Amino acid sequence: MYRINTIEPFWWALFGAGGFVAALLLPIHILIYGIMIPMGAVPQEAYSAIRLDNLLSNWLVKLYLLVLISLPLFHWAHRFRYFLFDLGLKSARAGLATLCYGAAVVGTVITVIVLVRS
Repeated sequence: MYRINTIEPFWWALFGAGGFVAALLLPIHILIYGIMIPMGAVPQEAYSAIRLDNLLSNWLVKLYLLVLISLPLFHWAHRFRYFLFDLGLKSARAGLATLCYGAAVVGTVITVIVLVRS
């Protein structure tokens, strides 16, 4: 019987999901909130409807923002962990995993706290 005694597939799954979100969803938000609204390309009526404080009253939007923020954090953590391995820090394997993924978990918890309070 084959037994899996590592949670590495879990981190790879979060890495893949975070890459998907970072590649497909973040550019849209950067385009709208970072370029189009400051340039005045969005009409004022539409801007008032998409203001974040108006959107945060919906729990589905809060869930979407949680996914939009937390999954790229795990993508970063996994990528940064293997970057540090490539720099030659393979001897601190467990410590690096704890540090990187711990930072992503802390970021996710902070995101949850902020979204619940809003």
